[in-house]
Amino acid sequence: MRFKREQKVCQIGNLRLGGQPGENPPLLIASMFQKGDMIIESRSKHLFNRQLATERIREIEHLSQETGIPGIVALVANSIDEMKTYIDFFISVTDMPFAIDVWVQKTRLAIARHIAQMGIQQKVLYNSITPWDEDIKGQILELKELGIKHVVVQVFDPSDKSAEGRIKSLRNLLPLVEEGGFESIIIDTAVMNLPASAFSLKANYLIKRDFGLPVGGAPSNGSYMWRKKATEETRKWFPAVDAATHAIAALASDFLFYGPTSGTSRIFPTVAVASSMLAAAAYEEDISFRDNHPISLLFPDEALQFKKEKEA
Repeated sequence: MRFKREQKVCQIGNLRLGGQPGENPPLLIASMFQKGDMIIESRSKHLFNRQLATERIREIEHLSQETGIPGIVALVANSIDEMKTYIDFFISVTDMPFAIDVWVQKTRLAIARHIAQMGIQQKVLYNSITPWDEDIKGQILELKELGIKHVVVQVFDPSDKSAEGRIKSLRNLLPLVEEGGFESIIIDTAVMNLPASAFSLKANYLIKRDFGLPVGGAPSNGSYMWRKKATEETRKWFPAVDAATHAIAALASDFLFYGPTSGTSRIFPTVAVASSMLAAAAYEEDISFRDNHPISLLFPDEALQFKKEKEA
């Protein structure tokens, strides 16, 4: 369970991720305002159901406290004006750190400038620097000048979709990204479909082994893609498929993008149980867990017994 290479632990706001397997539970990242989100009333007019959005945020806060699993929200937008509306709303209802989720580099950088003007760089996860960006080096230089602290780096090689292809992509991107002097560099190993999640999980292991960086991905890309293609009969399996996909991914990931906030009540307990099992396995190799770890909160008697046996 223990990697020989020192494992980087990153701190985003008051949340920690990374480290040796079992040391810190995965950070769960929900999507809000994505295409099809029932919270949205009019994207063009930037109108949304503020009460429902607030309730979804409160649910994440509550389940995070109850399970010991850290959670944040990724705000999805297509324009700078739209994102400004979402950010203003988000910071008015919670102190939780948040991520931005923007595909176009030009828009993403415009939002980063707005974040820097607000002076909230320390609590924002920039998502993401990708192999498809038109000017990776220029983007990193500007992020450094803006004081952006935390970035996601997506790795993928269209010519080699194996785990090794993702490693090759990281080797190409990492020297550029390191020029940004970021406090946190976390690696997204690009889930393309549900079965191919295996390539991402294998890449997660290799990246932690060889680079020591926090790594994860979006199992929800696979599970929700499966739901779109499922028959009327098999679509009812989705909650089980989604939960199983995230439980397995939690055993080899430092963070997980889990999709819409509507899945929060399903994914937090699922990942908490998986993280507890991983922590128990790691504890045998002298990797300790904190008092607010899921195993301590959900299985206090067992956690205490593990500690007593170790001290004996």
